[in-house]
Amino acid sequence: MRSSRRHPVEGPHGHAQAFCLKVLRRLSAYLDDELSGDVCREIRKHLGACPKCEVFLDSLRQTVNLCRHSPTHGLSPRARARIRLEILKAVGTR
Repeated sequence: MRSSRRHPVEGPHGHAQAFCLKVLRRLSAYLDDELSGDVCREIRKHLGACPKCEVFLDSLRQTVNLCRHSPTHGLSPRARARIRLEILKAVGTR
């Protein structure tokens, strides 16, 4: 008889993929220094053992850096109205 218990799927580094997802969801707050010291230590420990999450963090850092240093362009009133209409359509309101 097979057990009905589900075992967490482990990545090649030995961590459960669910833990990687937990870390990835917190990386933005981690970069912005918005987490407690305990949580930051937990994330750093995981990153040291998980090359894939570390690569993702590096990519996120680069993306944030590019966004911070890219000029922003305002939307025209017409573009703003079109986007607003699309959002209203998506949520089913008019």
